[in-house]
Amino acid sequence: MNRAVFLDRDGTLIVEKNYLHKPEEVEIFPGAGAALKKLADAGFKLIIVTNQSGIGRGYYTLADAERVNDRVCADLAPSGVRFEKIYIAPEAPDQPSRVRKPSPQFLFDARDEFDLNLAESYMVGDKLIDLECGWNAGVKKSILVRTGYGAELEKESKDALQRAIAVNGLTEMADWILKNQFAIQN
Repeated sequence: MNRAVFLDRDGTLIVEKNYLHKPEEVEIFPGAGAALKKLADAGFKLIIVTNQSGIGRGYYTLADAERVNDRVCADLAPSGVRFEKIYIAPEAPDQPSRVRKPSPQFLFDARDEFDLNLAESYMVGDKLIDLECGWNAGVKKSILVRTGYGAELEKESKDALQRAIAVNGLTEMADWILKNQFAIQN
């Protein structure tokens, strides 16, 4: 059984910076490397799913986003972290898109590409669209991190988050998954 943890990028893995497109401005959250390594060691594939509307808005290019992703990977590699794939939705919110979160398409694509069991996988992010992406794909649980926009979302949208788990950051997220990975889904 192949399982994955799908991760949003900005505000989840790295500090949220509006329309980040410069690799030198990447700032990984403390503890991210160790948390992700624990998940990988437990057999979870790690996959990034990110909306990058700055591309569709003309603020930066796909190549810029890929350079930022390369920096994220390079900064986490010393911790033994490797991502199976990074899926990027470049469209702006007002542009047609099959893949932009909350669409589950990238999770379906990853399921098919890596033979994943989505019902045993998790989606992690700091925005409601991240959680909805996971719910739309049928993941075991969508997890809100209180980093990025997460704490604000939790205060403003308690009702919308009833099916989610909220945690302070990636360390708490990894610990929760590892503790609850064999629990029966409700």
